[in-house]
Amino acid sequence: MPWKEGYTISDERTLADASIRWPGGARCCVKIVVNLSLAKGPAGVRPADFGTDDAYFTMGEGLDALLGCLARHDFKATFAVPARVAHAWPARIREILAAGHEIAAQGLAHEDVSGLDRADEHERLRRTTALLAEVTGQRPAGWFALPRPGDAFAVGTISESTMDLLIDEGYSYMGNSLADDIPHHWVVDFTRRKSILALPYYYHFDDQFFMLYPSQGSGLENPDFLDRNRRHEFAAQHERGRFFEMTLHPKSSGWLHRLHALEQFLRHMRSAGDIWNPTSQACADYWLGAYPASATLQLENSIWQDHAGSLS
Repeated sequence: MPWKEGYTISDERTLADASIRWPGGARCCVKIVVNLSLAKGPAGVRPADFGTDDAYFTMGEGLDALLGCLARHDFKATFAVPARVAHAWPARIREILAAGHEIAAQGLAHEDVSGLDRADEHERLRRTTALLAEVTGQRPAGWFALPRPGDAFAVGTISESTMDLLIDEGYSYMGNSLADDIPHHWVVDFTRRKSILALPYYYHFDDQFFMLYPSQGSGLENPDFLDRNRRHEFAAQHERGRFFEMTLHPKSSGWLHRLHALEQFLRHMRSAGDIWNPTSQACADYWLGAYPASATLQLENSIWQDHAGSLS
């Protein structure tokens, strides 16, 4: 597709099923993300959030439940963590790493950076990287901007500068993008072909939108709809040989009755027998080697022109 500045993020040409190959001859890639954010709005994680029931359950019993569930079915996950959360619970973060999972960045406080100037956002990004490296002993490879309750966008915590800054700071991938159902290259600069790898995310497989929805206290809970979505999507992606991802929150899926459904679904995926379950970093490393931007991006000059009064 011809490039249009401010409209497209890639060439929007996906790969055909027959062109996709996964390590070890696996039929389908299965990637799991666990969101450890405590943010409830644009301000991100605030000091008062650390003393809430949600915080205690998220970093305590709920996290224990998800770690145990993943271990029982031999699944690895990427944990998207705001730096302030990691700094508050360093032992828990190191426990996650010791279990073979990945720690990825999710901002300083999972705050909305869309209103910040570039210099301020850059400084926050550097502080995030430094704090996570201090806790984990290694720089994070990936960055997430997962939606918080009430966010209007699936990447509502980024700005026009975010992707460019991530590239400059050495990040390998951005973890949640809706532009394709397989990893794809997010183009930051058309002229220089500057891009960062983006990994798929969809609301339909994010548990927070099915537990106590539309908001906490509503009493509405739809775990059966979530399970249906996951099973149909996995079946379709497995049949085509593509990519399946889901996002979990300890406070949403860590309760016993919801954990039971998750256990059954993980068992169902394992029974397929030919899935590849990497962390986000392992997935990005493989994709960048097998399908680099230099070989797969097919950017063309725009044929569109803006006119006065045009909505384009």
